[in-house]
Amino acid sequence: MIIDHPLLGPRDISEFIYLGDASLLNRPKWDAEDAEHSFYEYLYLRKNVAGVHKELWFHQQGDRSWLVISRNTLTHEITKVDLVGNHSKNMEILND
Repeated sequence: MIIDHPLLGPRDISEFIYLGDASLLNRPKWDAEDAEHSFYEYLYLRKNVAGVHKELWFHQQGDRSWLVISRNTLTHEITKVDLVGNHSKNMEILND
């Protein structure tokens, strides 16, 4: 697979490490009233999506950037690549 890095252009997947579902960026607030339940869901309940899914990837053998990649888990087609910094300002994007 080739990942089209937003700053560096096309890169082989071997330069990256998959770190999981991008929704992990939406960590619950530790002091919320329902924190115990929220952290239980955050840590143990995951969706196993068949289709387009937002994933977190780390460019370990490059500029060490964190990326949010929209990838179809059935075909491995990558439809969008974005820097995590672009998502942190607008976290609801990850909930799509």
